[in-house]
Amino acid sequence: MYQEIEIEFKNMLTKEEFEHVLAFFKINKESFALQENHYFDTRSFELKDKESALRIRSKNGQYVLTLKQPAQEGLLETNQPLTAEIALSLLEGAPIPDGYIKELIIQMDLLPERLEYFGMLATNRAELRYQGGLLVMDHSTYLGKEDFELEYEADSVQKGKAIFEDLLKSLEIPQRKTENKVRRFYQQKYSGN
Repeated sequence: MYQEIEIEFKNMLTKEEFEHVLAFFKINKESFALQENHYFDTRSFELKDKESALRIRSKNGQYVLTLKQPAQEGLLETNQPLTAEIALSLLEGAPIPDGYIKELIIQMDLLPERLEYFGMLATNRAELRYQGGLLVMDHSTYLGKEDFELEYEADSVQKGKAIFEDLLKSLEIPQRKTENKVRRFYQQKYSGN
């Protein structure tokens, strides 16, 4: 188990803007890696109501269970590595395994046994170091939809926000209100589109 504070800034992109960013930073297709995000919540979205999210991320044959919770600045991410066997059993309805994440869910006054698997969002991701932070280019597909996103992960809100806004301005990309992936996934799942 390990924890970290995640401070990130996001902006949705058109496909053309995404390709412009890739060309600007000279990023090729070989720079991308596939990751799958498998989302869980209760039927009444109790995690979402607490501005939290639970997922299993599958990447390079590794599986990590992650609980995201609001923090004073950014999000607190609690990560628990899983074996492939446990991860796959969770996707088939097995209960959340014992461990720190299960304890945190209980501390949130939620019953872990009420959590259900809702589905998967696949992301092709490229990352590069940029001005002291991490710049992330994501092409995601889920529920018959695709989207493109630029993210910037930083150590502080103030510094990261300034760097990200300057980058968007220099690339002539308008700032857009951008929901996180789990919210976009649920909006698509329940919008009927």
